[in-house]
Amino acid sequence: MESLLEFARGPLFRISFAIMLLGLGRILFLDLWGLYKAYQKAGNKKMPWKLIFDRTLQWFFPIKRFATNRHVYSIFSIIFHIGLIIVPIFLFAHINLWNQSIGISWPAIPYWWAFGLSLCVIICGLYMLIARMTIKPMHFLSRGQDYLWLILLLVPFVTGFTCANINISSATYQFFMLIHVLSGELIFILIPFTKIAHSVLMPFSQLIDALAWKFPPGTDEDVSITLNKKGVPI
Repeated sequence: MESLLEFARGPLFRISFAIMLLGLGRILFLDLWGLYKAYQKAGNKKMPWKLIFDRTLQWFFPIKRFATNRHVYSIFSIIFHIGLIIVPIFLFAHINLWNQSIGISWPAIPYWWAFGLSLCVIICGLYMLIARMTIKPMHFLSRGQDYLWLILLLVPFVTGFTCANINISSATYQFFMLIHVLSGELIFILIPFTKIAHSVLMPFSQLIDALAWKFPPGTDEDVSITLNKKGVPI
């Protein structure tokens, strides 16, 4: 078990991280290249940059959407995602793993921050999972991968929290830690091949939306030909 854990923390960690990095880099490059080509073909190249910037900020800080519906779910979701990002990146044990694997490190958050945020992620994730199963509109819109992703994201938090804060035997600790590491690496590998990959394009989402309505010259004629309506008065 110990040798398997060392392999998972070492070579397997580097391989899974490389797969995620290369996969996301490929998606980002191809989509930004497509964005550039779309801009070149656009009939009107004037862009509402201020509006795009304002809407992008609204996506990153969705405070206004709290006033619409699903207030509780929205708050739990925000807390869940904050912890989901901060804890894996700024936990001391994770930073130490990065340092051992690729030789880089950065400041860590205090232990009580990691404890509180991890607990929040577990509670919020369980609430979101139950809400998706029991609230009819959310259940109707949820797909299988939505449930699987929530469960998969909770596994490393539950196992890591258990190993760090609960008194368990050495064999149980190694088993839970192995599940913790392997589930995290599975997340790394799956990210470029699922809908989560589009998170790298989030800063460009409003720009993509604005460009989508700037049709290249001749589009109206192409559409009329496709619909067999060329020459038909509107």
